[in-house]
Amino acid sequence: MNQNLSVKGAAILATVVGVMGMGVAFPRSSWGQSIIAQQPSSPGSERAEELSLAEASQLNQQAIKLYQQRKYSEAIPLAERALEIRQEILGEEHADVATSLNNLAFLYKRQGRYKEAEPLLQQALALRKKLLGEDHPDVATSLNNLAGVYLDQGRYAEAEPLLQQVLALIKKLLGLEHPDVAASFNNLAQLYHSQGRYGEAEPLYRQALELYKKRLEEEDKNVATILNNLAGLYLDQGRYGEAEPLYRQALALRKKLLGQN
Repeated sequence: MNQNLSVKGAAILATVVGVMGMGVAFPRSSWGQSIIAQQPSSPGSERAEELSLAEASQLNQQAIKLYQQRKYSEAIPLAERALEIRQEILGEEHADVATSLNNLAFLYKRQGRYKEAEPLLQQALALRKKLLGEDHPDVATSLNNLAGVYLDQGRYAEAEPLLQQVLALIKKLLGLEHPDVAASFNNLAQLYHSQGRYGEAEPLYRQALELYKKRLEEEDKNVATILNNLAGLYLDQGRYGEAEPLYRQALALRKKLLGQN
């Protein structure tokens, strides 16, 4: 089975293989504070709002921990409540709201609840573009996450332009040799692979593998993932002699990194 790799951006929490977007909260910025300042409030109500926002942050962190433990059903109500609090206090146009939209959507995605995840990711993407501009790592994160929802449903025609945008944006922001560029190569290769576009997928897998080996280490879990994906590509083409050694390399590397169990 092929695996996506995370495009981290500024809002990615985890680096585990397959993660595409649980985010941490943004600090409250000047424009976020000005939105609150426009709303008449007493010192007591301001204190109550601060406590509520602190509660939202705590709920978000608890949801992230449960997500990491794959306890998605337990994490979802916490993420929903965090989003509700932030929308009520910060309004609809705040970076923390975008983060909560992203996190809740990603939990829905993990449960296969794509109809619920998609509109939240679209909202997060539109909000981040408006607040942060088109050329921002968090926009790349949102594009990548939305593409992941489309990929999971086999909606390749919708996923492809988003993944191409992610690759172009990450190259522009982080340079040609950043590990996130390798992740983008892999994710676009996976799309082509899924469509049987093997000639387009193979060079992207190879570029991802070379870049990870160059920028990280030979013994890295992402290297194992790319080896596995490239082996799968060869297997699907009947190139068994090329697939087998890559599978063996990936297995040996994972055993070394994760243990025999």
